[in-house]
Amino acid sequence: MGLSDYLVPCLSAFAACLGFCIIFNIRAPGMVICSIGGGLSWLVYLLVGPLTGYSDLLQSFWAAVFLSAYSEGMARVRKCPVTGYLLVAFLPLVPGGGIYSTMEHALNGESSLFLSTGAHTLGVAGALAVGILMVSSLVRMYSALRRRRRSNL
Repeated sequence: MGLSDYLVPCLSAFAACLGFCIIFNIRAPGMVICSIGGGLSWLVYLLVGPLTGYSDLLQSFWAAVFLSAYSEGMARVRKCPVTGYLLVAFLPLVPGGGIYSTMEHALNGESSLFLSTGAHTLGVAGALAVGILMVSSLVRMYSALRRRRRSNL
């Protein structure tokens, strides 16, 4: 894969996040940070592909882990809620194509394709959720442990 195979999708994810920042009325410094998070998460999705055998589930999981860690870090640096960074930057990873295909198969009465596409889409959504939940839980556990150590001193 050439540089343009990585650059164009990442810039597209950046631009999409920038558009959603405008819709969600996020101010200038946050717009750039959220959009960079979206572009970088898509880059992680693409880079992890060869390592995972191009498994959508694993690619989505690792991209969500990266994005959640990025959002936690930016929230600490800027002293803002994590959800503000996570919500917008998460949008390029949402399996919209899978949701569309699932509904198309449902409307066409193709029950076997509906079930298989729906199960795969739910798997991708679950991988995204588990990645975010894992990082969020680890950060909370670390923060609680750190607070406990400080209070015992």
